[in-house]
Amino acid sequence: MTEETLLGLIVSIIEFGTLLYLAALGETIAERAGVLNLGVEGMMAMGAMSAFWVGVETGSPWAALLFAALVGLGLALVHGIVSVVLGADQVVSGLALTILGLGLAAFLGKDLVIERPRAIFDPVDLGPLRDVPWLGETIFSMTAPSWLALFLGALTWFVLTRTRAGLAVRAVGESAQTADAAGVGVVRTRLIAVAIGGALAGASGAYLSLALAPGWSEGSTAGRGWIAVALVIFGAWRPGRVLLGSVLFGGLIALEPRLQTFGVEISPILLSMLPYVLTIGVLVLLSIRSRNRPSAAPANIGIAYRREER
Repeated sequence: MTEETLLGLIVSIIEFGTLLYLAALGETIAERAGVLNLGVEGMMAMGAMSAFWVGVETGSPWAALLFAALVGLGLALVHGIVSVVLGADQVVSGLALTILGLGLAAFLGKDLVIERPRAIFDPVDLGPLRDVPWLGETIFSMTAPSWLALFLGALTWFVLTRTRAGLAVRAVGESAQTADAAGVGVVRTRLIAVAIGGALAGASGAYLSLALAPGWSEGSTAGRGWIAVALVIFGAWRPGRVLLGSVLFGGLIALEPRLQTFGVEISPILLSMLPYVLTIGVLVLLSIRSRNRPSAAPANIGIAYRREER
């Protein structure tokens, strides 16, 4: 393996890790509040399509990223109103959101397939740091969304563990009845958490179409939203562990097209299955492990709260 090939692999791991981490971090926030949102794939698709459209129209990647986040937020609030306010089944609502997001993105973005990208996130210029061997060509060459993802991860950890707002989020996820009795607005807190999760999923989609693979085509998310949902479980609902999982799974996705160049003769079809097979394997192992110890999952995850039934 040449140095250039290795550096390219590291850069690709960072890129795919960013994509997964933004979506998984948002889902972590929602689930810590007790709301399971399986619509991440649909929100990512809508975020990718809308960001590319705004980028083509304005030429501004930041305007495109912001718009994609707002689109993801709006879709997430649909899920929040249906499942949190109206008390519908969160699994059914989330799956419907995925189907809606994928279909709507394909329909609205059908004319964007032939468009060339006009707004792209370039690596942040860190001056002399770009000349540092290895680090300058990898870590210090990251795009702004990658740095933003790290900042948001640290901010999420701080808020969840060191602030009253974070305590409220964790409280409604562990025991909505107790939190309500303590004066915490359960519905309001859950809606805010779901909205933030949707905004990050939309931003993840924007990163896909503005930095990782500039452009738009139907199916470009390729199931990465489902991996993001699995990463929340893999990371035990902790932002730091979710980051490590995102790097690991990002590495698998990045390694997939490069194995044959390293002399490993495996069918391309099997290679494309590798990240998803590992995802299933990890979930099975975690399920077996949880039989012998308390689960790290929020106690009220997926359970609708009705105040009149308290």
